[in-house]
Amino acid sequence: MNIRPYEEKDRKVVIALWNQCGLLAPQNDPHKDIDRKLKVDADLFLVGVVGSDVVATVMGGYEGHRGWINYLAVSPDHQRKGYGQAIMKAVEGLIMAKGCPKINLQVRNTNQAVIAFYNAIGYGQDQVVSLGKRLEHDN
Repeated sequence: MNIRPYEEKDRKVVIALWNQCGLLAPQNDPHKDIDRKLKVDADLFLVGVVGSDVVATVMGGYEGHRGWINYLAVSPDHQRKGYGQAIMKAVEGLIMAKGCPKINLQVRNTNQAVIAFYNAIGYGQDQVVSLGKRLEHDN
């Protein structure tokens, strides 16, 4: 798998991949999420390509205190091949190069397979409660 920055030509297939992986939520418009990401640290939005097919994505972020991971997806047809680990290692390296000391991420507590994946690559559950407030309603 070749890992490279997201390009606008990837939009349709990236959104289809997110849908296939169950990452889309009614309150988030994926087009708006991509547009927002391209305005801030676009270099941390990566895709993994096999042949000419986008099979993996990840959006990283760093706001000066903590790094964040969003939209990690690997096509079900390409899971268990090390692609998730590879794209995570790539984005972690980019975030670390920006001076970031720690990365946070959120996983729906019902998604036990993904929690197990993150545990296997060194992420652990922090003893915190995640809170959020929508400042813009996409839908």
